[in-house]
Amino acid sequence: MASFANVFRNLDWSVLTDMLMAVIPALLCITLHELSHGAVAYALGDRTAKDAGRLTLNPIRHIDPWGLVMMVLFRFGWAKPVPVNMYNFKKPRQGMALTALAGPVSNLVIAAVFLFLYGLLYRPLYLETDSAAARAVLETVWTTAYLSLSLAIFNLLPISPLDGSKVLFSFLSDSAYAKLMRYERYGMIVLMLLVATGSVSGVLGSVTGWVYDKLFFLAEYGFKLVS
Repeated sequence: MASFANVFRNLDWSVLTDMLMAVIPALLCITLHELSHGAVAYALGDRTAKDAGRLTLNPIRHIDPWGLVMMVLFRFGWAKPVPVNMYNFKKPRQGMALTALAGPVSNLVIAAVFLFLYGLLYRPLYLETDSAAARAVLETVWTTAYLSLSLAIFNLLPISPLDGSKVLFSFLSDSAYAKLMRYERYGMIVLMLLVATGSVSGVLGSVTGWVYDKLFFLAEYGFKLVS
């Protein structure tokens, strides 16, 4: 029994701790992403999301279990799609494109805000304290910014049912749009294959890193405000 206790104490819990710390940021990013879809659709005349109870900050209503796991483990993933009826829009395809864009745009805004907060809090929570709890808060802020940015970029892929496909479809002719919509249900299969084989992870990581570097001036600005 003593030997088991020693093994238990000596286990490296850092990986599990990092995963648990990513859950709350992932829930925040996913919830606001889907809420933005529903809110824009509602503003454009479609009540489908509201009637389905999806205009809420309750993350349980938006979670796709596999998508959440992907967010925590691989830093990109998805949520349960908000139901939208494009034919309730005055201009269906344009309305669908705006509704689709709302999710990634909201995540870019979240990333920008949390990068600014990261810079603002870096000195008091890292340079001026030796508290593990304070540094965990700072790490959570950074994780939220990065996860939100990766969620935005992942969802801009032009693969159905991701948001990028709906934006792309809005620029096609009516005949081409109708043909592609018939194959929309197979998009998730293609997406899962790409994820499973790692075909998109390298590209997504590179693009996310590039955009992150471009936005990091917000953290630097926040840091200068308290310096």
